[in-house]
Amino acid sequence: MSIWQLLVSFPTAVPTVLLAILLIYWLLSIAGIVDMGDNLDVDVGHHDFEIGHHEIDAGHAATSEISTLAGYLVALGLGGVPFSIILTLLVFFTWLATALVHQYFLAFVPTQLLQILLGILTLVVAGALSIPICAKLIKPMRPLFVKHHARSNRSLVGLTCKILTQTVDEKFGRAEVSDNGASLNIRVWAKTPNTLTKNSSAVVLSYDENTQQYEVQVSPHSH
Repeated sequence: MSIWQLLVSFPTAVPTVLLAILLIYWLLSIAGIVDMGDNLDVDVGHHDFEIGHHEIDAGHAATSEISTLAGYLVALGLGGVPFSIILTLLVFFTWLATALVHQYFLAFVPTQLLQILLGILTLVVAGALSIPICAKLIKPMRPLFVKHHARSNRSLVGLTCKILTQTVDEKFGRAEVSDNGASLNIRVWAKTPNTLTKNSSAVVLSYDENTQQYEVQVSPHSH
């Protein structure tokens, strides 16, 4: 059997068509026409897909089905990377297994009906076997797709900081605060009189959006 006959004959033709569609998708993605997609992940029954709010029952049902599907896939170890990568790997390994079985076994089955029945079985088994293979391959990829969310200004409230200026009053002051290992230099102010001097330890009380300053006071741990 030639390679072309193999690709267009059942059951190999099924994953072949899917691979062709995915190839077009990846070409469009490389060209920047389509997005790669969000990471498939579930946390306490939720997933990372951003789905618009629908006012009709059909929309809610579709959202629920997607959430359920995402939950099943994550449970199988297929989470933490974009769904497009997962789907591509699943289809590729299904295609590879199906093509090998087709070439070296199904092509020699005597009757067409038996070929179809065994072809369906081959697709099911190949698809099932592709899941653990895909799960092992995407495991080392997960750190590459971790989303790092920048902290907001208000998220620094409550943290301890070190005063950098000689004094701090209602109009002027600078301080350094540690945020996940990174040192941030921030504008601060404090009510006077106070005992804040250079290298004093202070705690961030609040953030003013208008002045873009943090209110601080002497840290209780400094006493």
